[in-house]
Amino acid sequence: MAASANNAYPMPPANADLATTWAFLEEGVDHIMTKLQTGVSYSKYMSLYTVSYNYCTSSKMHGTGDQSGGGIGHRTGANLMGSDLYNNLIRYFVNHLKTLKTQSDSLQDEALLRYYAQEWDRYTTGANYINRLFTYLNRHWVKRERDEGRKGVYPVYTLALVQWRSNFFLHVQSKNQKLAGAILRLIERQRNGETIDQGLVKKVVDSFVSLGLDESDINKVSYEVYREHLEAPFLDATEKYYRQESEKFLAENSVADYLKKAEERLREEEDRVERYMNTNTRKALIQKCEHVLIREHAELMWENFQQLLDYDKDEDLQRMYALLARIPEGLEPLRKKFEEHVKRAGLAAVEKLVGEGATAPAADVDPKAYVDALLEVHQKNSETVTRSFRGEAGFVASLDKACREFVNRNAATGTSTTKSPELLAKHADALLRKNNKMAEEEDLESALNKVMVLFKYIDDKDVFQQFYTTKLSKRLIHGVSASDEAEASMISKLKEACGFEYTNKLQRMFTDMSLSKDLTDNFKERMQQNHDDMDITFSIMVLGTNFWPLNPPTHDFIIPQDILPTYTRFQQYYQQKHSGRKLTWLWNYSKNELRTNYLPQKYILMTSSWQMAVLLQYNNNDTLSLDELVTATAISKDILKQVLAVLIKAKVLINEETEQYDLNPGFKSKKIRINLNTPIKAEQKAESTDVLKTVDEDRKYVIQASIVRIMKARKTMKNQALIQEVITQISQRFTPKIPDIKKAIDHLLEKEYIERVDGTRDTFAYVA
Repeated sequence: MAASANNAYPMPPANADLATTWAFLEEGVDHIMTKLQTGVSYSKYMSLYTVSYNYCTSSKMHGTGDQSGGGIGHRTGANLMGSDLYNNLIRYFVNHLKTLKTQSDSLQDEALLRYYAQEWDRYTTGANYINRLFTYLNRHWVKRERDEGRKGVYPVYTLALVQWRSNFFLHVQSKNQKLAGAILRLIERQRNGETIDQGLVKKVVDSFVSLGLDESDINKVSYEVYREHLEAPFLDATEKYYRQESEKFLAENSVADYLKKAEERLREEEDRVERYMNTNTRKALIQKCEHVLIREHAELMWENFQQLLDYDKDEDLQRMYALLARIPEGLEPLRKKFEEHVKRAGLAAVEKLVGEGATAPAADVDPKAYVDALLEVHQKNSETVTRSFRGEAGFVASLDKACREFVNRNAATGTSTTKSPELLAKHADALLRKNNKMAEEEDLESALNKVMVLFKYIDDKDVFQQFYTTKLSKRLIHGVSASDEAEASMISKLKEACGFEYTNKLQRMFTDMSLSKDLTDNFKERMQQNHDDMDITFSIMVLGTNFWPLNPPTHDFIIPQDILPTYTRFQQYYQQKHSGRKLTWLWNYSKNELRTNYLPQKYILMTSSWQMAVLLQYNNNDTLSLDELVTATAISKDILKQVLAVLIKAKVLINEETEQYDLNPGFKSKKIRINLNTPIKAEQKAESTDVLKTVDEDRKYVIQASIVRIMKARKTMKNQALIQEVITQISQRFTPKIPDIKKAIDHLLEKEYIERVDGTRDTFAYVA
């Protein structure tokens, strides 16, 4: 640096007294504090440093008299050297700040802030240089004083801040919080939409933080000054401002508009912290804003929530969710309202489908329409949860609870808990049949996934399982599955949802089909070797009784002569292959193809076993009475009448006299292959009844097995606790009724699996 002009005070010698030393130092200190912009030469700076150093290291006592102005009192020896300089520095800072006080008294608002920020910059920059000039003082004298426990002694830079705080900052603040008030008024102007000098505010705010002092550790940042003088009044002003604004805004605008406003204001306050407040204020500020903007108007938001749902106001719902998620318990009322909303929508959808005046619930409900109606409600509200409520777990739970409610109990089910699983199983059956409309495999897969969505909500999963098993058995027996891949895919989905045990039977059914194919091929091979008179094409399915929900015929059946040889040969072949196994022939599920030889056009009639037995009688007769047919086939009269009705309707037989049936010689059809094998009413009705009967039987065993498992693990248990545990364990499959559990307990007591504990009425013990 260039050397400056001749100094007013020449550099004192190493052993100069305090007056001479301080006169030289004070002139330099004042230059740095007030005229730093004009520069300081390197030699001048080094001179100041050297004089300070020399004085501190001089051991000679200087008789100066007591000149301490509120500084450190006189002590002896080398200690004194430091305290003299330290006290003079204090006096300098006090005098320097008097000038600032006088000049600031007449200033207000932004002018005051500008003056304060400018002087703060000048003062702290100067103090930094001076701190370095007195390095030796800081390092030795100040350190020793502090080590000896004198808390009022600080390094020179900290001392400068302490003096600024007591002699200038507190003076300005004492006049109605003049400084903080000026900041708050600027912030309010910004909230009202005006542009303010944010850099200026930040500078002043930062000074509040710098003025904090932690006496126990002066190097640690302390926020006491900032909190007391700025943060507390700032938070109060914020609360007051937003309370007034929100009340006024809501009086004149809709809740939806208010949500936008509140969201905007919260963003602004977050931004304010980033731009010029201290980051430690964020938490308190945001909490304050949340309380005033959200908590105080939460009731109103909760009331308006239903309206937003009814009109699908997605954006407003997102806003309301985001705002109320910020306050404790803010979302709970929304979750409850949402659950009710979904439940109402589901019940209304089914009611619309069934029709208001339906007397027999679900008697004729189309399974596809039913499933589609339920899925539509689920889909729509599931999208709302994802889009508007960010997939939050509480709303997902509300959706699930509502769906479980309307899927199991609605206008179509009435009081029955088995109707929904039955309709869902029928819909799945329609999807998995060859003639369904799902052309693409991806469409079918997606439709099966949708079935699983509803399956999740079904209470009585065992009813679905039984209906599904029955329907699957029919698809496999009649060869009408859409594809093996689709069947396997559905079974794997059910297995994933309910475990291996749930799908064990279904998988065994596929195994039986595969074994039956091999068995048919082997039997044909044997017949070709031993009997070349077989002119009947024959295939067999041997199905395990435990896995297939099939009932043998309830009446006798006389096997027609035409197929008797094949029947006998297969019976013998199977007994040789598997001695000890008993074959029960399920004629009621068998199907046949007959060729007509008595007409000019040859037709192929696809028939049931009963139809075949009737039609084959006409190989030897042109006309037969009902009684003759009963005698020839052993089919019961009421079923035979239904069988004959189908044949008459198809015009294969004619019935001109009462209970007399003739072969129709004039039969004609546009189709060559004619399917006569349509289910008769008795069979259709029996299916549902049989399924539900099987379910009831199975449930008894499931409940008993569950009780035995629990008692084996616990050894003794009270009645009420046992019932609760059974319900918990079984509710994945179905909801057990308490009377059924009590019956099962009585049955197990009778069979001596468990016993009552002596001297008690309601405690049971396991009998090993």
